[in-house]
Amino acid sequence: MTQADEHATVVIVGGGVAGLALGTFLLRSGIGCVILEKHSREYVENRQRAGALDARGVRMLHEWGVGEAVEGPSHSSSDAPMPLIIDGERREWRIDDEDAAGGFVTQQVLVRNLIRIFLRDGGDLRFAAEDVALEGLDTEHPLVRYRDAAGAARVVGCDLVAGSDGYQGVSRTSVPDGVLTCHTHEFGYAWLAVLTDVPADPLAVMAVHSRGFAAQITRGPNASRVYLQCPVTDDAGDWPDERVWRELEARFGAPVRRGLIASKQVVPLRGVVFSPMSYGRLHLLGDAAHLISPMSAEGMSLALHDAEVLARAVVHQVEKDDSSLLASYSQTCLTHTWERQAAAVWMTDAMHDSGDAAHRGEFLRQVARANLENLVQPRTPEN
Repeated sequence: MTQADEHATVVIVGGGVAGLALGTFLLRSGIGCVILEKHSREYVENRQRAGALDARGVRMLHEWGVGEAVEGPSHSSSDAPMPLIIDGERREWRIDDEDAAGGFVTQQVLVRNLIRIFLRDGGDLRFAAEDVALEGLDTEHPLVRYRDAAGAARVVGCDLVAGSDGYQGVSRTSVPDGVLTCHTHEFGYAWLAVLTDVPADPLAVMAVHSRGFAAQITRGPNASRVYLQCPVTDDAGDWPDERVWRELEARFGAPVRRGLIASKQVVPLRGVVFSPMSYGRLHLLGDAAHLISPMSAEGMSLALHDAEVLARAVVHQVEKDDSSLLASYSQTCLTHTWERQAAAVWMTDAMHDSGDAAHRGEFLRQVARANLENLVQPRTPEN
């Protein structure tokens, strides 16, 4: 019988938003946990990812006493609103009080802040943890094997495993075949995602155009991502730098500031949900359990929701010796996930169908235009 080198109440596999948030919430509740992250701290803190938190996510972090996690340097030189450009015409989004309470924070900043907070408060975060393997998930005493930064084999025993290591991680693939059902929706088009050294000001600009959707979104004070709708059959080689900038200008209807392009990739748009989100003592959260259309900007908010639900369930188990919240974790999170997937599909269709009629036809383009008008401020009299 394998002996564990040590024991933790929860082992969290993956040090992204979901894993770091869960670890922070547990730590603040006095519950021991270990976070295993396969990459180095430098890599994780500098990895460029999308990011916007809804009002619930911002409020949640404040309620757990870590509102500082969404603080960071301003990435805009002005207080300009974040516009939507429709066929070259600049329009403004309808913003209600709930939307205004959200936060535009890059995932890079949020992750960096959560790492700092977790370590400052005495958290156990182990970078460069390789060859992670999960054993005994259907028993009362799971084991997590890994190789540490020095190359030594380690075994941690635990009561629960939280799998937050992303879509390609080991956590979900550790579940036996036939247990999980994968539900997938393919939108039928892709985004060319381009990382540039041009700062975004305002922080986010989106465009609807007959040539397709386009956007420029901040990735920090000195970088932005450009997104261009393209066929799923395209690859990055079809998009030389000059074509990227020319196409962005055409869809924005105005000249744009150009700069160096660091990377390009074609990302097919899709939604994915795995069900259930639990198996034995393993609970999946974040991208390990679901992917959502990037058009919704809901990925971080979904990850935080999963982390809070699981944290409260673990606290309830430890403090009350009551596993009912853990037993309902999967259904609670799936209900929320499907609600957000529905909203994401609606938004993605509205933004893409309202521009390029070639994909789904003129009828649905007009329907999408009508839906889009409900999302923006009415035209002023002079327009």
